Amino acid sequence: MKTFSTIYEIVRHSIEKFASRTAFSMLDGEDVSYKEVGERIAQVQEMLLDAGVGAGDKVAILSSSMPNWGVSYFAVTTAGMVAVPILPDFTSSELDLIIEHSEAKAILVSDKLFAKLSKQVTDKLNIVIRTKGLNAIVKHVSERAEKRIPEPEDLAAIIYTSGTTSKPKGVMLTHRSIATQLTVIPPLFDYNENDVLLSILPLSHTYECTLGMIYPFSRGAHIYYMDRPPVASALMPALQRVRPTVIASVPLIMEKVYRAKVRPTFEKNAMLRTLYGWSPTRKLLHKVAGKKLMELFGGRMRLFAIGGAKFDSEAERFLKEAGFPYGIGYGLTETAPLLAGAVGKMVRIGSTGPSLEGVEIRLDNINPATGQGEIIAKTPCCMVGYYKNEEATRNAFTEDGWFRTGDLGSIAKDGWIFIKGRLKNMIVGPSGENIYPEDIEEVLNSNPVVAESVVTEENGKLVALVHFDMAALEARYDVFKKMVSDGKEQLGQMMTVSKEQIEQKMEEIKRELIAYVNSNVNRFSQITKIIDNGCEFEKTPTKKIRRFIYEQRAKNGFVPDAQLM
Repeated sequence: MKTFSTIYEIVRHSIEKFASRTAFSMLDGEDVSYKEVGERIAQVQEMLLDAGVGAGDKVAILSSSMPNWGVSYFAVTTAGMVAVPILPDFTSSELDLIIEHSEAKAILVSDKLFAKLSKQVTDKLNIVIRTKGLNAIVKHVSERAEKRIPEPEDLAAIIYTSGTTSKPKGVMLTHRSIATQLTVIPPLFDYNENDVLLSILPLSHTYECTLGMIYPFSRGAHIYYMDRPPVASALMPALQRVRPTVIASVPLIMEKVYRAKVRPTFEKNAMLRTLYGWSPTRKLLHKVAGKKLMELFGGRMRLFAIGGAKFDSEAERFLKEAGFPYGIGYGLTETAPLLAGAVGKMVRIGSTGPSLEGVEIRLDNINPATGQGEIIAKTPCCMVGYYKNEEATRNAFTEDGWFRTGDLGSIAKDGWIFIKGRLKNMIVGPSGENIYPEDIEEVLNSNPVVAESVVTEENGKLVALVHFDMAALEARYDVFKKMVSDGKEQLGQMMTVSKEQIEQKMEEIKRELIAYVNSNVNRFSQITKIIDNGCEFEKTPTKKIRRFIYEQRAKNGFVPDAQLM
């Protein structure tokens, strides 16, 4: 297996070895060969250098997924410049702050996202380059800078985290940090030049950037991009056309497939529910469903790589019993990203697998009663720190140099890692008990009427903010089938139920849900109230709920999202 120490080495190797092969494709758009990627890299570099942007300078990348996103990233990093990939879902004010904080001298930006930037910020940049056509939108500086072949310890990227528990921080990754992932990943996820990938996550996130672009590019694989978000109406046709062999995904996508498509099939009638409740027939039913799922994904899937958050155990059990080819990866932006993983028959439900080759993982501050502690890691892929934030950098490492993941968990005797939840999310009960909201949320989300939930503390008591699944409510309760919006006549139809009846039914459902949850958790984790959020929770681009928003609201009394619109 060939090893690399810089992104420059990776790109040069692949362009030479796979020159005639297709590297990137846009669904319903252009195909770009490895040779053409090299030509476009040179084009972008010339534009940046002529605008006075040289080695060591920061260059922001703010774009939807497309072939030229990879071109932009490789152009910047192979010239010794520092890439600043920015998640598209940041607000306009967040984008301005990140560009200013990173001290970017240039930006490569897609058309729609350019409109989110303030003129005050773009006027300070040396050059603004359009990612679609690779032409300059604005150029303020005309002076030649110098490029340089990067060294392994040179900074390659500053990646601003998506802010699930706090404000974004700029993670500094060196060329060696990123390139070494190509040594860490293959024993777990072994890509080759015959692989076809469908990219469905933002490329500005480390998980997709490394596993979905840099690594397959190093192996000569073919990557497809979509021109729209991966909602079911767009994703299903894309799967049939591309027929991918590999997809990198977050748990939410497969959890939605399971809850919306698989589970309702087995809950249609009393007979199916009875059969589904018996282990041997459940496994048989899952096998049948697994074959249909393979067809749905195009019939060639050999790896559905899941990472980025804890995977729901019920949905995972379905994949395992269905024989669907999935793998679990665990890591963070700060570790570029992978630390541990499991694939195929080695997968254990609820575990992220053992640490990967060259990675050491242990627990810190272990609770002797539970055997759980904070997961800390030592890896050659670790960040060098947070950009211009010495305090956060110090807090991120132990005195002996191990990285603090912020995840609570346990490690089995054979090294298998089990994640309990985020340290920042843990709630300390009135008698000092450690309460993990993720455990309670998993129980809540297992109820068919719940789409997603957030459990937090309000005035010393556990409360759950819930986004209800309206399709499931309509299927189960007649009162919702007969509902007409806001209690008014609509298109000549008369209301068949009153607003009061609907509210009464919702309160009944909430009481039943509280009883359901509390019968499935320990006495310290009992919830006292359920609040209907009325709509989906605000999420990061990788589909993780921005918990800190709802935790902050709880301190002042919950106001559902629906009431804020």
